[in-house]
Amino acid sequence: MSKTAANQLLENRWSDGEAAGMGESDLLLYRSNTLGSDKRVTNYGGGNTSAKVMETDPLTGEAIEVLWVKGSGGDIGSMKLDGFSTLYMDKLRALKGLYRGVDHEDEMVDYLPHCTFKLNPRAASIDTPLHAYVPRKHVDHVHADAIIAIAASRNSRELTQEIFGDRIGWLSWKRPGYELGLWLEKFCLENPDADGVVLESHGLFTWADTAKDCYDTTIDVINIATKWLDERTKDVPAFGGAKYNSLSAEDRRAVAARLMPAIRGFVSGNQHMVGNFNDSDAVLEFVNAKEMEPLAALGTSCPDHFLRTKIRPLVVNFDPAKNNIDEVLKGLPDQIAAYRDDYAAYYARCKHDNSPDIRDPNAVVYLVPGVGMITFAKDKATARISGEFYVNAINVMRGANAVSEYCGLPEQEAFDIEYWLLEEAKLQRMPKPKSLAGRVALVTGGAGGIGAATAERYLREGACVMLADINAEALASTLDNLAARYSADVVRTIEMNVTDEKAVAAAFAETGVEFGGVDILVSNAGIASSAPVEETTLALWNKNMDILSTGYFLVSREAFKLMRVQDMGGSIVFVASKNGLAASPNASAYCTAKAAEIHLARCLALEGAEAGIRVNVVNPDAVLRGSKIWEGEWLEQRAGTYGTDKEGLEEMYRQRSLLKRSVLPEDIAEACYFFAAETSSKSTGNILNVDSGNVQAFTR
Repeated sequence: MSKTAANQLLENRWSDGEAAGMGESDLLLYRSNTLGSDKRVTNYGGGNTSAKVMETDPLTGEAIEVLWVKGSGGDIGSMKLDGFSTLYMDKLRALKGLYRGVDHEDEMVDYLPHCTFKLNPRAASIDTPLHAYVPRKHVDHVHADAIIAIAASRNSRELTQEIFGDRIGWLSWKRPGYELGLWLEKFCLENPDADGVVLESHGLFTWADTAKDCYDTTIDVINIATKWLDERTKDVPAFGGAKYNSLSAEDRRAVAARLMPAIRGFVSGNQHMVGNFNDSDAVLEFVNAKEMEPLAALGTSCPDHFLRTKIRPLVVNFDPAKNNIDEVLKGLPDQIAAYRDDYAAYYARCKHDNSPDIRDPNAVVYLVPGVGMITFAKDKATARISGEFYVNAINVMRGANAVSEYCGLPEQEAFDIEYWLLEEAKLQRMPKPKSLAGRVALVTGGAGGIGAATAERYLREGACVMLADINAEALASTLDNLAARYSADVVRTIEMNVTDEKAVAAAFAETGVEFGGVDILVSNAGIASSAPVEETTLALWNKNMDILSTGYFLVSREAFKLMRVQDMGGSIVFVASKNGLAASPNASAYCTAKAAEIHLARCLALEGAEAGIRVNVVNPDAVLRGSKIWEGEWLEQRAGTYGTDKEGLEEMYRQRSLLKRSVLPEDIAEACYFFAAETSSKSTGNILNVDSGNVQAFTR
């Protein structure tokens, strides 16, 4: 077995000291978080845990048994107490009298709210009966790769018996739901000494009478399976051995940078998609393997894997030995069209009279030999997690194929899960996407006051943001601030000098790899200088032109290239200045460069219109707070020009404006948001002054 399997035994992380003094519900949360802290135990959002706890009925004052179980949509590794559903056990048991059989099991979900304890708003999940009817106080359900490798093997029943004997049982495949809950109850009653059961093509259930014993059992059973797999697979080449060699890390990212925007353009027809790239050792071992294509065609086994990764991945026709990326890009439309046709045929074969309409027919997972795996989804976190789920599937296929024969879910079973009416109802309950959901923005000068405020405004509306700046220290600080409030998934940084042609190209390539492409460019990098014309050196003049004119040209040129590849339109916003329209004393170099910016934007608006690329200008004035420009020399020079001190300069600017109000970074950010959002979708070539009113800057 390859070293990429990484089948190290799980550490038992239970601490008696930490658990001391906890009540049953707190112990359940502790057990859940501890299990979920190791993704080898279960994938993000996968699995569930429960405890049957004695509570006081708020109506009768009597002691009653209440099921605490992970609610719908939670993650055991990060959930809090409010992530658990709570239900009366006596009412759950009474539901058996209403059950009309397997053909009607979905209707049982509608009864679960009637069993709610203390009006708990957390919706109960479809797995609730699986926990309720196991006659033990504590129950764990997890999706460990080592267990699913056994569960997804053709002879999984025999392997389970060989590995665990009578300690762990086995149940054949059954879609999660009420019927499976009754199967589990029957198994427990017939096998009172068993500690758990392997569910074919699904996962593991374990149980015990105390929280600690349940946790210990879960970890122990997974470790037994892991050790057995290691012993049986150590001399077996993974996936039949290698067919391709990986490109270098740099070359892998270069290929991904060209592929991802092209794929993104094809898959974003219904909504903007965000990409994720994974070239981990486990992924490379699989995409380079002889058996990759036939295994990938089988699809995944575990329902959680399948719901995240779709019926099967698309294998991109890339040959790392030839590095035939141009040929691949030329053939990509046909490959994607073929995948869509195949998906439509799968839907037509498997649909029922009451099936929901066909959903997005595009692949989620793209496997690229020698390069890695690309995933696309409606947001960055989902794209990343979908990739993680497929890595789980890779680990499962590796183990199952080494000890037996890997089996994916039968096509009809897979369809019935993907288009399950209960899953459809869950999708319909999803909140409306935010206005910039799925969009990707690159903001130059991203560590300054205006850049950071604009990034935050975009993040608040659901966008992903790449912050580009020449100041590494300020970039790191801005990243820490924004990532802490909006998650590390959605914000990245790159050091970039806008006057360096190669650095600019590299920044866009990096954005393509990190997020899949670019929809919004905010060209905001800047400097400011003040000097009478006779004291303006050629070096000072050129510095202004290089950064404020040439720099804006370079980033716009790269944005146009990438946006044309995506063929999804786009929005470019220049943060110029009131001084681009209104002359200012002792600032000829700065004013002239800003005027060049504005006219460049007009020219680009003409060129981009046919491709749906809009180019607009925001003109700030006197944004002192948080600005890197208004520090040091420039502040002193402008204060000297107007015969005031530093403290009086902002007040002077405020009083000279028509509205007598200070202009803040957040005001400029709001204008940049307007030009990025659909509200301005019919605007291009425009200038929006955010200067509190300056008659000299009125456009004519």
